[in-house]
Amino acid sequence: MNKHITRRQFLHKSLVGAGLAVAASMTPSGIKISKAEDLKKKTESMFSPNVWIEITSDNIITVLVNKSEMGQGVATSLPMIAADELEADWKQIRFKEAPGGDKYIDPAWGMQLTGGSTSVRHMTEPLRKAGATAREMLLTAAALAWEVPQSECEARQGMVRHIKSGRTTTYGQLCEKASKLPIPPNPPLKKEDQFRFIGTPMPRLDVPDKVDGSAIFGTDIFVPEMLYAAVARPPTYGAKMISSDQDAAGKVPGVYKVVRVDRGMAVSASTIDAAWKGKKALDVKWDKGPHPDLNNETLEKNFTQHLDKQGVIARNEGNVKNALSRAAKKIGATYMLPYLSHVTMEPMSCTAHVLGDRCDVWVPTQNQSGVLQAAVKITGLRPEQIHVHTTYLGGGFGRRSETDVVEEALQISKSIGKPVKLIWTREEDIQNDFYRPGNCCRIEGGIDRNGKLTSWSHKVVVPSIFARIFPQMMKSGIDPAAVEGIANMEYEIPNLYVEYVRIDNPIPVGFWRSVGSSHNAFTVESFVDELAYAAKKDPLEFRFNLLKNHPRPRRVLEAVAEKSAWGKPFKKGQGLGIAYHFSFGSHVAQVAEVSVNKKDGTIKVHRVVCAVDCGPVVNPAIITAQMTGGIIMGLSAALKERVDFDQGAVKTANFYNYNELRMSEVPEIEVHLVKSKGEMGGIGEPGLPPIAPAVANAVFKAAGIRLRNLPMIPETVLKAMKKS
Repeated sequence: MNKHITRRQFLHKSLVGAGLAVAASMTPSGIKISKAEDLKKKTESMFSPNVWIEITSDNIITVLVNKSEMGQGVATSLPMIAADELEADWKQIRFKEAPGGDKYIDPAWGMQLTGGSTSVRHMTEPLRKAGATAREMLLTAAALAWEVPQSECEARQGMVRHIKSGRTTTYGQLCEKASKLPIPPNPPLKKEDQFRFIGTPMPRLDVPDKVDGSAIFGTDIFVPEMLYAAVARPPTYGAKMISSDQDAAGKVPGVYKVVRVDRGMAVSASTIDAAWKGKKALDVKWDKGPHPDLNNETLEKNFTQHLDKQGVIARNEGNVKNALSRAAKKIGATYMLPYLSHVTMEPMSCTAHVLGDRCDVWVPTQNQSGVLQAAVKITGLRPEQIHVHTTYLGGGFGRRSETDVVEEALQISKSIGKPVKLIWTREEDIQNDFYRPGNCCRIEGGIDRNGKLTSWSHKVVVPSIFARIFPQMMKSGIDPAAVEGIANMEYEIPNLYVEYVRIDNPIPVGFWRSVGSSHNAFTVESFVDELAYAAKKDPLEFRFNLLKNHPRPRRVLEAVAEKSAWGKPFKKGQGLGIAYHFSFGSHVAQVAEVSVNKKDGTIKVHRVVCAVDCGPVVNPAIITAQMTGGIIMGLSAALKERVDFDQGAVKTANFYNYNELRMSEVPEIEVHLVKSKGEMGGIGEPGLPPIAPAVANAVFKAAGIRLRNLPMIPETVLKAMKKS
């Protein structure tokens, strides 16, 4: 990734004759293409591009990426789309992170945010049109220079060739002349069989920087006269500060100043060690807070009690109550899932410098719009006075869509008048997270005499994420994340009832990779398996019968069954489990091969086979990587992870008591892409949801036990075997 630049710097470079710069913007009438030369007579407020492509005389093509690179490959996928339409040579392509601002919003969302597996889906059309426009302008420039018809010229791998004479010239040689030309009204887009990059596993543009160590992450930022900071926060939810020893903190060598922030007391110092020592010397005393009885047991009891409360109906088809009463066989199950932390590889960090007329924020963020809004509120400056510099993200998973660490850094810098770097410790990171919500479900299903599923009643109890972050999206009191994967399940069930019960407690919740699908896939697909065995049907066959009019899910199930050799015999204690889930526009099916040690209760996952249909494919290598990463993260959540609470606080502190999957425990993983003409789906998140139910269903096959609570730790396995 190149050095950070502001939009003004990028625009100025283009306007002073560096070459051709083409931009795409969304308007009420569709996508509008403009170029830098057109801006000489316009003010910036009149032009709001979402995409920039720049070609310079050194024959380099730079794509300004308005999405955050957090390992998902967006800094490669988006340039691939532009480069393909542009007919560039991949060696020419570079990318730059767009600065934060309304000029770089996601045109579909109206904000600059990376999440929901939407980056490629939302940006493909404007990138293609911008690339095609630049290509046509270069072709026109060459034709004019050679005094030949443009129809006799072709663009290929960063050059324009005159077909009859064989003459060639580079984009770099043409860019200045092209920048003076008018924008072509309707540049033709390539057909699928003309793509050279799209659909091909192109090498990632961010890898060289990450290999040679030049990549800049949030903790790598250094600013002249920068201080470090540490914040003392309440140890329990809602606790109030009783006292602090600011004099003692101020006497620690290197400590600069102690200031109040919204969440507690902050110590600034010349080194991070001095800041930590100053925080310790500050010795803040807190009261017990209003929730001293909050712990694992009271939480579970509260969730269970909410199953008997009336909620909001999210879907109601047919007559479930009547169908259940007439069912030849009726089964029910209750599922419980824990709160989970994001535990990104890089803990939260932010560097901020607040001046009287300017504010700079360097931060690994998924949410530039949120950072900008927070800075406006805290500093009182205008948006154009605030400069958000997005670094590489050491993992995001939804956690870096929050702005809490940014707010703290801004408040500290404003108070002391100096640039401040704030880096959280791992303990702070885990204990001050916006967690994946805990979840409790009660499901009932009815089967007729022919083994056909006739009715499904699903009641889900879960805290609301959207009520805090996007309250405008709460329709009739329903949190979209709470019921995703349930209310919109693909299965054809004549009588279906889905009810959402919101539960409120002091534990903050937020977006966690695949959001509601991360727990709803487990409950739905586990229960589908229970129904299949109750109906005396093969789980794969049972799913096929529920998807008769849904060809895309059927195809991924067929593919995963074939590649996993579904139905093959296993030794005692081993088995296969299958699961399917639709999320973020993509269809994913997975089969897990597991064994269960009945002596110590350990589950070993030997192999996972995954089939995915995400519609049109940009970079298959990135899809494979993202599906693999999602499977590993989902396995970790299924087998290991949970946040524990006690005495009104988060008891979990670090990796010694927040267990995660180790490298030695990662199974063999196969990913198979199922080609499709369907709409383009996302890929960063859909790989995670099916793995937990696939493992749980395999455990039933191997050991004859149903695990309805996560994580599937040995104690839970042994307890289930005793009951069976």
